[in-house]
Formats: sequence, structure tokens, C-alpha cells
Amino acid sequence: MSSGNIYRFFAGKLDIAEQIADENTDKRLDNVRAVIRDKRLSPAEKLHAFLFDSLRVTYQALDEDPRMAQIAEMIARERPEFMERQLAKERALIAEILSLGNAGGGFNIDDILFTARMIQAVTLKYKYPQLHSALTLPQLEKELDGVVDLIINGLDVRQSAPAERETVSA
Repeated sequence: MSSGNIYRFFAGKLDIAEQIADENTDKRLDNVRAVIRDKRLSPAEKLHAFLFDSLRVTYQALDEDPRMAQIAEMIARERPEFMERQLAKERALIAEILSLGNAGGGFNIDDILFTARMIQAVTLKYKYPQLHSALTLPQLEKELDGVVDLIINGLDVRQSAPAERETVSA
């Protein structure tokens, strides 16, 4: 297909990049949905798998082709609404995991959508790791494992409620 013919379908290069990014995200999220629906995994394991998949897939893509980071930065700068739609797709899956945790009694979350947004906010470094860190993949995985442990411990219904926790004075 000639470049002139491609531009019959796309207004510009940024539109082509958006389409490719959208298709890649949808494909990755379809794979993650299969994990989320696996009844053998606990909601905590599903959240762990979701966050680690995001880290590994994007790390590998950016490692194989550093220009991908430039494209991601350009789309984020020029089309922030597109990036927000991408994040919203991922947040919906986080919310689904949290809902499963609430229904199964493992989590005790009053506002699932807010909590999903906060989990996404604290793990965004791992979404595009090379844009935010010079750490290797094993270093990032170790760090993310600690972050996920903190999140899961905070969502665990078996933990005492914040008002009931003993306070320590300095």
C-alpha cells in the first residue's frame, strides 16, 4: 500500500500511532482478562499478575525499540485525551479485580473506582518504566513486588481498620 493510500484512512502520523497503540493495548488487556477470569487465582494474585504484565510488556517493547518511548511521549503530549482513554481501560480491569475481592470477602473497599484510580496512580512508574527510571527489569520487578504487597495489605479485610490501629507517637 502506498503512503498516499494510507493517508486516505488516517489524517496524519499521530493518528496512525494512536491506532497502533490502541490495538496493542486492547490485545494486551484481552490477555489479562483471561487471567482475571481464572477462578483458581485470588483477587490479590490477579492484581499482581495484571500489574506485572503491564510492567513486563511495556519494558520489553521499549527495550526492543526505544523510539516507542518517543512515540508514547508525543501521543501523551499531543493527545492527552487518548492517553486518558487508555488508562481508563486499564482502570476498569483494576476495578473488576477489586470488585471480585470485595465479593469474595478478601477486600473491604468502599469506593472501588477511586481505589482503582489510586492503585493506577501509585503504579504508573511501572506502566512506562524506562520513562521514569533507569532500573533494570529485575530491579523494577522487585520494587513493584514491594508496592503490590503494600497495596494488598492495605486492601486486606483481615487487617484492622485504620481507626482501630494502634498509633505510635514519635
